[in-house]
Amino acid sequence: MRILKMQSKFLEVFLESLDKFGQLYGPKQKNGVLSYDRLENISELVITDEHPMIPIKKLFHPMQFTMMHFNEKGFEPDYSVIEKRVVLGVHPCEIHSLLRLDDVFLREPVDPYYAGLRENTAIIGFSCLPLENHLCISTDTDIVSEGFDLFFVNLKGFYLVWVGSSLGYDMIHEREEFFDENVTHEDIQMYVDWRKKRNKMFKKSFDFDSMPDIMDLSHDSEVWDHFGDKCLSCGQCSMVCPTCNCYNVTDVFDVTNETVGRRNRVWDSCMFVDYSLVAGGHNFRASRADRLRLWYGHKLKTFGVDYGRPGCIGCGRCVDSCPVDINVLTISEALTTEEVPKQ
Repeated sequence: MRILKMQSKFLEVFLESLDKFGQLYGPKQKNGVLSYDRLENISELVITDEHPMIPIKKLFHPMQFTMMHFNEKGFEPDYSVIEKRVVLGVHPCEIHSLLRLDDVFLREPVDPYYAGLRENTAIIGFSCLPLENHLCISTDTDIVSEGFDLFFVNLKGFYLVWVGSSLGYDMIHEREEFFDENVTHEDIQMYVDWRKKRNKMFKKSFDFDSMPDIMDLSHDSEVWDHFGDKCLSCGQCSMVCPTCNCYNVTDVFDVTNETVGRRNRVWDSCMFVDYSLVAGGHNFRASRADRLRLWYGHKLKTFGVDYGRPGCIGCGRCVDSCPVDINVLTISEALTTEEVPKQ
């Protein structure tokens, strides 16, 4: 991996030049909310420490799309969601979340829609400083060494730029005059100092490494009933979680011809009361306590066991979003102390 240096004054022009490699996407303000979306102009791009409310998974595992069209003769896959793209301003934890989704969607049998979007999308990462509820230092996702084409670290007037792929090299070669190969000892020391300063800025943390064992030991804990009584089953935690990937498939028929239709795919959530409902009316997880235990067990234990990477990337969105204060912090604290929070 190669590291280059670029003066901050060149950033906007360089990023704008990347439209040669695909449609530009990135965080932008949309209806007053920061959101990953198509950029019509590079001036719309918002490079910030704040995370978009809905994570980057929306660009690779779309909220809703048509998988195929069918009639009495057969079906035709619909790959219209796939396009050449360059996603700008991606934080380290978000890049880690894509590596987790790769583990799910790119293992056999490969999801052709996700694979097509991944193969046709370049990732341009950017460093960030922790805000109030960022927890990525607890989950070891605050630094990333793979999964990007270029990665920019902002160091007061210039960027250190990690080149992570052959496509990244092609992008650099488009505007070679912006980049300096001479990264000095002083530059390196500034990066080291930046890392130390940033690490001290984290305000919250939890003992993530011990959570798999704690989850095993706490299967019958009263903590689950306590939080189950509070939970609204709204599914917001799973919608904002970068690694949640459940979906439902529905067939929509033409009202004038019942042999013609399309198959749609939409996000689903194991927090919904009917998620585990099966034929015959039996629901394997009818209680909210059971559904919470499943969700947090997946994030804090079983995903890591199955894939070698933990399911939580420490973005803090569940802390920001849950209206009744159920999140990795409150759950882990309650399980660790065996004390439910006071009302």
